[in-house]
Amino acid sequence: MLEIKLLLLLMVANGAPVVAWDIFKERYDWPVDWGITLSDGSPLFGPAKTWRGATASVLITPLVAMSMSLTWKTGFIIAAMAMAGDLLSSFCKRRLGIQASGQALGLDQIPESLLPLLVIKKSCGLAWDSIVLVTALFFILEISLSPVLYRLGIRKRPY
Repeated sequence: MLEIKLLLLLMVANGAPVVAWDIFKERYDWPVDWGITLSDGSPLFGPAKTWRGATASVLITPLVAMSMSLTWKTGFIIAAMAMAGDLLSSFCKRRLGIQASGQALGLDQIPESLLPLLVIKKSCGLAWDSIVLVTALFFILEISLSPVLYRLGIRKRPY
């Protein structure tokens, strides 16, 4: 079923940066925003958004997509748009005064799952109900799995 494959790809795309951190720790943790601070005094995205994580996502997700009989391009688009959604979330959180890696329920999960699905909607023949379903399932899985990954030492925070 396509929706299950897309949900798994979203989990891989968003999980790859976490796994990359677990493997490399502080190595290669160059911030995507290069430390830029905006006029409000907050960073553009923050130090937790790194080239290491984005690179891990766009390299690993296409490989997983191909293993599920989807195209590498679908995997790449999902990864790139998931990372773009994550950056959008971070940008909004900084403007709202939420510190880097601070929790914002919904804002932390929806853009990084919804944006990729919207971009591949036409090419994958996704209906709106499928997009809503996959986004909702991603939200539930993300908030359910994060505390477990924290307890296992894979995530830095339980959210």
